[in-house]
Amino acid sequence: MQHLENMPPVPLTIEGAAVLHQMMRVRWAAWRALPGNDRAAILDEAASTLAALEKQNSAAFGLLGHKGDLMLVHFRPGFDQLGEIQTCLAHLRLWDYLDQTSSYLSVVELGLYESTGKAYSDLAEKGIAAHTPEWKAEIEQTLERQRQAMHPRLFPEVPPAKYLCFYPMDRKRGEDKNWYQLPLAERQRQMAEHGAVGRRYAGTVKQIITGSIGFDDWEWGVDLFADDPLVFKKLIYEMRFDHVSAVYALFGSFFVGRRLDVEGFRKLLAV
Repeated sequence: MQHLENMPPVPLTIEGAAVLHQMMRVRWAAWRALPGNDRAAILDEAASTLAALEKQNSAAFGLLGHKGDLMLVHFRPGFDQLGEIQTCLAHLRLWDYLDQTSSYLSVVELGLYESTGKAYSDLAEKGIAAHTPEWKAEIEQTLERQRQAMHPRLFPEVPPAKYLCFYPMDRKRGEDKNWYQLPLAERQRQMAEHGAVGRRYAGTVKQIITGSIGFDDWEWGVDLFADDPLVFKKLIYEMRFDHVSAVYALFGSFFVGRRLDVEGFRKLLAV
């Protein structure tokens, strides 16, 4: 019989929307130097484009702090649509007065640690060897059931919350602590503990996890949406005490922004 320890160490995941974060700084001196009529025409064009993008599941946020003035977040069915957004924005006259300070590319990802353990155990009991055609067919059936059940979470609408906190993160891969060398069951246990903390904040914060391995410099991106920005501090601080975060987590730069509707976008650029 195929033993469970011979099964792959990789947990199953299901993927959904492609996501692009764009962080930008306004070239204020050049923008202010334009004649007022030119600024108004350029802003009208950009505001019209933003309104159209919002209907397709994009949102604008005014960044707080020195890392930029504006962050655009786009959720789309695939990377082709994200590419179209980049081209559309690059053709705006306003783009000549923006410097893109950062960006992040990822896909909505749901990790299936519990389903992985069960599926691998069932296949081991049946004596089905890993990566055989029969094994792949069984795994695909498991994934398809999860995709159908989790479709709203895989393709979410941008939450209407007032504030967004975005940050990328990794799991440690060093000589002393290496997340990827832990047994699957232990990783499942630690992630269950980690998830329990997040569920205590249900109703006050909306969390969307995206996978970026092979797409960007970090392994995951985290979006937290809330009406009260203090919840970001409380949630992230509490999570740092659970084992997986305390021992294995590495964090990138944090970006916090306030939601801008079209009128708010106009106010941001008013001079």
